[in-house]
Amino acid sequence: MVSSRLLFLLSPILMLIIHANGQPPFRAYFCDNNNGNYTSSSIYEKNLNQVLPTLYSNTTIDYGFYYSTYGQNSDTVYAIGLCRGDVNPDDCRGCLKNSSALLTQTCPNQKNAIGVYDECILRYSNSSIYGIMEISPIISLRNGNKVAANSVGQFNDDLNSLLSNLTNEAAAGSSLLKYAARGGTRDFLPLYALVQCTPDLSQQNCINCLLDAIKVVPQCCNGTQGATVIVPSCNLRFEQYSFFDSTTAPPSTNTTTSPPPTNVTNSKGNQSSTSRTVIIVVVASVAFVVLIVSICICVYLRVSSPKEKAAEILTCSSCEDIDDEIPSVESLQFDFSTISVATDDFSEANKLGQGGFGAVYKGTLCNGEDVAVKRLSTNSGQGDLEFKNEVLLVAKLQHRNLVRLLGFCMERNERLLIYEFVPNTSLDHFLFDPIKRVHLNWEKRYKIIGGIARGLLYLHEDSRLRIIHRDLKASNILLDKDMNAKISDFGMAKLFLLDQTQSNTSRIVGTYGYMAPEYAMHGQFSVKSDVFSFGVLVLEIVSGQRNNCIRNGENVEDLLSYAWNNWREGTASHIIDPTLRHSSTIEIMRCIHIGLLCVQENVSDRPTMALIVLMLNSYSITLPVPSHPAFFMHSNIESDMSSNWGHNLEVPRSDHSKGHYVQHSANEASITEPYPR
Repeated sequence: MVSSRLLFLLSPILMLIIHANGQPPFRAYFCDNNNGNYTSSSIYEKNLNQVLPTLYSNTTIDYGFYYSTYGQNSDTVYAIGLCRGDVNPDDCRGCLKNSSALLTQTCPNQKNAIGVYDECILRYSNSSIYGIMEISPIISLRNGNKVAANSVGQFNDDLNSLLSNLTNEAAAGSSLLKYAARGGTRDFLPLYALVQCTPDLSQQNCINCLLDAIKVVPQCCNGTQGATVIVPSCNLRFEQYSFFDSTTAPPSTNTTTSPPPTNVTNSKGNQSSTSRTVIIVVVASVAFVVLIVSICICVYLRVSSPKEKAAEILTCSSCEDIDDEIPSVESLQFDFSTISVATDDFSEANKLGQGGFGAVYKGTLCNGEDVAVKRLSTNSGQGDLEFKNEVLLVAKLQHRNLVRLLGFCMERNERLLIYEFVPNTSLDHFLFDPIKRVHLNWEKRYKIIGGIARGLLYLHEDSRLRIIHRDLKASNILLDKDMNAKISDFGMAKLFLLDQTQSNTSRIVGTYGYMAPEYAMHGQFSVKSDVFSFGVLVLEIVSGQRNNCIRNGENVEDLLSYAWNNWREGTASHIIDPTLRHSSTIEIMRCIHIGLLCVQENVSDRPTMALIVLMLNSYSITLPVPSHPAFFMHSNIESDMSSNWGHNLEVPRSDHSKGHYVQHSANEASITEPYPR
């Protein structure tokens, strides 16, 4: 639209005018010189200039927390903006806008930086930062005034009590806001404090982060009347005045600040005159832009395109539960023509696989980015609005060990999902290939096991939506260029109308060999169903054998029986893939032990994914002795199965898959509990 182009052209001019005439300095900032630099006019710099405006231009949802990414591979930029919990949306976006402009100047060419104002904190990085608790670097600012010597002990006791209460209150907040502030006179001493976490943290991680920040106070600021402690994932502040109400907050001259950037003038006379110039230029420019925008809005209301109308629907009140870290619908929605060109009109040459949800194609967007496009089958029972809302909810599930949903398309009766492209195909293409498996040394296999575990833990406990995958298997684990594991097709059942509840289903779907007995026989599923599948997958990774057919002399056994018999007889080394004979036997044996614990017949005997992650990362934990696994899968069931592919219930087997995103399970391959946690 004309207004969009005009705004695009005017915005840099206005920004340059403002910068040239003085920008308020940060209270503090951090430039990371140890994690790589970028060069001028590089792809990373261009991506950085693209991603930062999305933080302060988001006017659809305002909860004071914004997350965005842009780019691909090593040039991807991740950015987070967090405003203080009591700051109104307009001031929040204004603060982030100032931060975006100043931080790239204050930290030129650094790929990682943090800028701190009273009202907001801006952070960007070249590595994923969403949902990850980070407590380094530590930034501490002290109020220059001291508490009376005879009151320090009482003041510290009151402060610890107040911060402890606020920590629990903030951590118990929603995935939209984790903030708490309170104050008043305590034991004749006024005391006000606030604590805040980025709301992408889990409750426990928020508590842990704030506790680490609180520990800094005695070291940096003991006896001071006020202080601010900031780490990337949380912050706290206390004063002897009510600083979190902007109308009553006193001047901040009592607080020690970090040195202002060298490009900021300190002359009050110059600032006064240049400020008037800035105001005149900005007001005139804004008035002109408002006039153009008003005209364009009138035109838009008369002749808006189907795509724009679809985008307009998603600004309605029914979308109020969608978190701030989700990009706007405009950035998620793709044109059908764009996807058609990217996939060469869905040519067979670009087809990666065929599954229960539909076919998957490789595509290349006009910016050179490779994507995987899932062309959904037509059996979804949802309307357009519900489908779009569900896409936005699934898009918010972002984790380094999950395949990322980039967007969707709804045109010409088509429903397309656009995912990040993962180049190294799926785990089964390496693990069960006698030639390719040699590329999977134990170090890579152990990293894959750990990645799958962390991805499942996120789905089960740390995401706002609890996802039970129900079809975890080697072909649903994709491998990126660095052989990191990424779980695919999680949350897909959220996009379909299902005949199931949160605990039972009348239709058993999934893949033989990976299915927990209580689910296969009674339709009962839970997070422990995924734990069972994970255990089978671990044993497959260790042995390099499919779960359905192990030849032991004259006998043919399933993998669980074979693993258990060797474990019980003290010959567990027979389970290990021969290509791993020179690897760490202790580590491999521990993984076999964990795998057997996961496939216990009794649901309560299986560990949770949280405990499994702990077992994989700590050798100080003593593992319980496993009992025999579930033996409902015997050779009479498996004899009809191909030695190359596991059969799936309700879906004919496909032998035409060529690579990534291969699916063989029915549409109910995962289930989501769509409630806040």
